[in-house]
Amino acid sequence: MGKLVRDRIPEIIREHGGEPVVIVLGEADYRAALLEKLFEESAELREAAVTEVAEEIADVLEVLRAIAKAHGHEWADIEKVAEAKRAERGAFLGRVYLEG
Repeated sequence: MGKLVRDRIPEIIREHGGEPVVIVLGEADYRAALLEKLFEESAELREAAVTEVAEEIADVLEVLRAIAKAHGHEWADIEKVAEAKRAERGAFLGRVYLEG
């Protein structure tokens, strides 16, 4: 079963003597694959050792950037929306956990 990979991965496989089987997804399949990739990368982040957290966050961020682009949004616009929500509702830095 295949999976969505970063653009240079087929090239890297070839450099190491492999011959990857690659298809280019249509728009709907690409969006679905991005969401699956987000879950995959989030699970990897959840299981990451402390020394691997930054790398896993970078992977999640890259997928989020691609999702934004696939839906017609520039990352700078996403940052503006995030800042507005942070100003209105706060962030997640206070460790506030609402029970019930």
